[in-house]
Order: sequence, then C-alpha cells, then structure tokens
Amino acid sequence: MLGYHVNHLARGLLGQRTGIVCIVVADISTPFQSRLVMEVSQKLQNAGMVTMIVNTAAPEKGVEHALRQALHYRADATLVLSGAPSPSIIATCVESGQRLILNNRDETVEGCHHIGLDNAESARTALHAFLRAGCRRLALVSSAAGTPSLMTRERAFVEEARSAGLEIMSYGKGPTNYESGYQGAVALFAGRDRPDGVFCVTDLLACGLMDGARKEFGLRVPEDLCVIGFDDIEQAGWASYDLTTFAQPVEAIAETVTTLCLEDAFEGGRTALHASFIWRRSVRAARSQD
Repeated sequence: MLGYHVNHLARGLLGQRTGIVCIVVADISTPFQSRLVMEVSQKLQNAGMVTMIVNTAAPEKGVEHALRQALHYRADATLVLSGAPSPSIIATCVESGQRLILNNRDETVEGCHHIGLDNAESARTALHAFLRAGCRRLALVSSAAGTPSLMTRERAFVEEARSAGLEIMSYGKGPTNYESGYQGAVALFAGRDRPDGVFCVTDLLACGLMDGARKEFGLRVPEDLCVIGFDDIEQAGWASYDLTTFAQPVEAIAETVTTLCLEDAFEGGRTALHASFIWRRSVRAARSQD
C-alpha cells in the first residue's frame, strides 16, 4: 500500500521492546562528550536502535528527570554519561525492566552495568612520566565538578606523588573547561615556586593551562613546563598543543554499550577498559638518572 509505514514503536510496545536507547549527557558541546555521543548513537543506529538524547545541562533537567523521561518513553536502556542517579530512581528503572549503563563511574551502583576506565593507573603513569622527564615541582589542575572519575585521577596522582616524597600544588575551581585551565595557570605560575610539571584531569583543562602559561608568563612547553592531559580530544593532536595524554577507548565504549543493549539478558556488572598513554611533545624525553 502506497504511503504505509510500519509503526515500530507500537510494534515494540506489543513485544515489550521499543528499540529506544536514551543517552543522558550534560556537557554535550565539549569535544570528548560530543565525540562519544556521536560514536555511541551511530553504533546503536547501525544495530537498528533509536537514540534519544537528553541534555541535563540545565539545573532543573538533572539525571533523575532524564531517567523519568526514559521511563515515560519506555526506553529499553539508558546510558548515563553525566551526573549520578539516585538509588530510588535506579530502583524504579530496574523494577520497570530498563537497563541502566553508567559510563566512567568508579563507584558501584547495584542493578546497573558500569563501563569503567583505569583512571587511577593512568594518573600513576602520568606521575612517573613527569619524574622520568626530570620534573620535581608538580601540580594538579582539576575543576569543582567532583565527578567520581575526576576525583579518582586526582587522588591517585597525589598519593603516588607522596609515595615518591613529593607534595603537589593544586588548583580545582570552576567547570571542567578551557577557561578553568587558563585560570589554573594564572594561579599556579604567579608565585615564585612555579611547577615544572602539571597533570590536568582533562585535555580541555590542559589546553587552557598551556595557553595561560605561554601568554601570561612566557613559559615554553616542554622546556620550562611539561603538561599531561586526559581524553585525547582532537585538539590534543593540534600542533599548537601536541599534548601528551590518555586516550579514552571511544569505539570500545560504543561497542560495549551496543552489546549490552542487544543482549537478551541484562545483568548488573562491570566492564573494565584501558586508557592508552599517548606520548606527544608536551613532555620532555626521559632524562638520564646520573
């Protein structure tokens, strides 16, 4: 019949599956999140599913509101990229048969499947990369976000430094963006005891810090200052930054999400993934230990 289209939503309701996957994200405009959303949504669509993006950037549009929307639309699964769902809404989702997938959360929430990175190991690797480069006045730049993944990187870096007999200067204000990194440079390099190595918990912070160090204080990277970031966003590979960083396995995350959404049976659990260390020229080559 001409003009006839199958109503897949109605068909899904009859079969208890709608084919809808909700993606909850706040900082969708940031390079890493936009890339991750694009990769995940494309993989899901290639597998015959439909993605529904819920932006939780506005305070009144939190993750709990997003999950209730997913329940209203009878989404088969929800991938949470931003925010921490409360135990009560998690229980409601689980009881309703919705699959909850939390990405890059180091805490364990019963009933959900966690896709986690080795954040602590990455931070320890960063610390030793600085030591090999001859850096001894180290600093950490983060934000006020306080998310589990960022906090894990912060704690591991500080603890590893202390085990090596070093104290860490730190800056952690504002959102997790370029401007906060720039302000971190202004705060850290204004005094006499300037750091010679800075670990930024994201690449955006690192890019802001590098620009601030160069423009405000005339510092050279890596001659005067070594910098390591995290995420391996596109800008990290630009010639002006050439940033040493850790690459989140975006394709592996997308594949894992798709597999979890397609499986007949869903159980809470954890998938551990590795963030690869990408050496570029923002860190000096290892110095001999004479």
